[in-house]
Amino acid sequence: MAGMWYSSFSIFSLNQAVHRSMNIPGKQRLQGTDGIRRETKLSHISDCKGLTPQQVFLEKSWITEQFMELYAYSCTKNLPKIKTTKNIVVGWDPRDPSGVFVNAVIKGVRKAGANALVLGVVPTPLVPLFMLHQKADCGIMVTASHNPNDQNGIKLFSPCHGMKPLPSDDLQLTQHVLGQKYSSIKSNLLKGKRKNLRQQALKLFFKVTLQAENSWVDESKDFKNVVLVVDPANGSLTGIAKEIFIKAGFGNVFEVNAKLNGNVNVFSGVADLEGLNQITAGQIKNPSGFFRRHKAILKLFEVGRKYKASLRKGNMRAVGAIFDADADRFFMLEYDPFKDLLWILSGDETAILQAQHLSTRFPGKYKGSLYINTVESDLNAATAAEKMGLKPEVTAVGDKWILLKILLKQLEQKSKYPGLSKSKRRSFMREKKKLQKTGITGIASLQRLREILGEINETEENDAKPVLAVGSEETGHNITESKFTSPDGQTVSIYSGNGIKSALNTLVATEHLNLAPKNYYAKVSRPFNPGYKGKFYVYYIHQELFAQDSIAWKKVKQVLTLAAKKRNYQVAVRIFPEDPNMLYISLSGGKAGIFVRNSGTENKISLDLRGSKSDASNLEEMGQEAIKILFATLKNYDHHFYKLELNALNQIASQTLNEKDLKIEKHSKARLINEMQKQGIIEMSHKGFRLTALGKWYVE
Repeated sequence: MAGMWYSSFSIFSLNQAVHRSMNIPGKQRLQGTDGIRRETKLSHISDCKGLTPQQVFLEKSWITEQFMELYAYSCTKNLPKIKTTKNIVVGWDPRDPSGVFVNAVIKGVRKAGANALVLGVVPTPLVPLFMLHQKADCGIMVTASHNPNDQNGIKLFSPCHGMKPLPSDDLQLTQHVLGQKYSSIKSNLLKGKRKNLRQQALKLFFKVTLQAENSWVDESKDFKNVVLVVDPANGSLTGIAKEIFIKAGFGNVFEVNAKLNGNVNVFSGVADLEGLNQITAGQIKNPSGFFRRHKAILKLFEVGRKYKASLRKGNMRAVGAIFDADADRFFMLEYDPFKDLLWILSGDETAILQAQHLSTRFPGKYKGSLYINTVESDLNAATAAEKMGLKPEVTAVGDKWILLKILLKQLEQKSKYPGLSKSKRRSFMREKKKLQKTGITGIASLQRLREILGEINETEENDAKPVLAVGSEETGHNITESKFTSPDGQTVSIYSGNGIKSALNTLVATEHLNLAPKNYYAKVSRPFNPGYKGKFYVYYIHQELFAQDSIAWKKVKQVLTLAAKKRNYQVAVRIFPEDPNMLYISLSGGKAGIFVRNSGTENKISLDLRGSKSDASNLEEMGQEAIKILFATLKNYDHHFYKLELNALNQIASQTLNEKDLKIEKHSKARLINEMQKQGIIEMSHKGFRLTALGKWYVE
């Protein structure tokens, strides 16, 4: 188990590369796990007066339309100077109905001299797809993904296989952004053109998504028996997902949370499902049910109960396809007519079902292919994949690391093709040797390797075993190979987190299970024998205080190490070079683990527990000890939401209160309550909100 869990590439070592790019003394990166994200503010408000866009971003942790323009300008200027005129694909999710922020991004691109290929509100996976199809120079997606709708950000895509920037690429862009004067850029003329290509891009998305080799839909299944509730989270798949499912053969599709009004992820989408494996009838009841306002969940219970008799006979299924605002994540919900509850299938469960389908439908084809997941996944998912004949690999959190593993494995495979010339193989080996010393410092290193190998004979490429079976993040970010035909007739593979593809693939996989009803629900609810997963959160913090060898990092390490040894675990600290500031405590040779890491997408830190069911009580106790240190040392007393949290806690400490009776600013109340519940400091009773044991400790 330990050998599998910590396996690494046979071709390159990432350690030097990522340590160099992430830990340069005196240098900072503006980006988190996946681009930039912050709470949005307009630059004209009084709190922003006298500050540059960069200062507002760094000191206030806000993102303004001026910063968005500056970032897009710098991104464009920072591209390799290969072409005279560059083309940048720009898409966005609908959290900015006024268009202030997206128009700022488009202006930044055009002021830098590039053409903006504008797609409008589209799912994130369409941006790299259209970029590669058009051979554009960069892709920009304006989104804050699953984050609350008061936040926005930017994700970037490179023309090198649709890769997202690696840490040293982020650092280079950061230096460019911090070196710019917005006052100079503000007066620049719009040199590049705006080209509205939405319809052309959507046509491509539908075509590629519905290709049988990508959707996995075949003539043996028509899905007429599936009642499907689609929840695009008021986001990018609004209207699009429903049409795709209907074209794929689903006969009964209900779409909810489908308003392009900016309310993305509000009582909708995948974020509120994270960490749960089922939703019971009690959780949708008024006034205390956590999901009482989640329309997709209510609708799925409604249709499930309506068709319960048919479901019990196996003649029908009631399923939910749940996405996030920018549509790169997917969770599946399945109504169980025997238990009157919804099973939640996260990225782990859907990935294993997909892997099992590939292994069963194509015996031998995927033997030895990669099954890649991150440290957040259930440890037993990788074990299940290994039993299928797949090769498990693990990365730090972030789909860019999954994609990097895929691309490196592809390069390794191509370097061994018999048809490769001796001179190319020698050049490749020289560059490989050099990179083993210097490390992979950015996308340019991958580009050089790819250029050395050049185009591979199509027959050899087609005969090669697939590098990847499934890549997966527990949070619903699944990756399987997609193929499309470029305008010049070439077949191109693309790997990216794609919610609608994952949904189609999972629905196909479950339709092919061919089990009796009770056995079917048992299988779907537990595609593999699950281990134990636990998670604690602390929001509104000074994230910079938790870094490798910081005071807080060392204190948590000390407490967890002592607590683990006290419980007779063997302890080892594992450093992941992709995320060196994550504290990872490996227990008993990788059979269990505890890791603490700053979120790269929100202002929070998480403490995750992974192990077997028998480890659950020990891990939970250790987690409770360590989380108190994070509460005590990291909270940001100047953060607006910290002040709201303190106010709410003081109100609830004196009496049990319903949401409507909490005296908190209206536009922040729903988000605040949700995040306080996720921190485990308040809980809902039949009388209203009350403090938990952790909440009482925190207040006292």
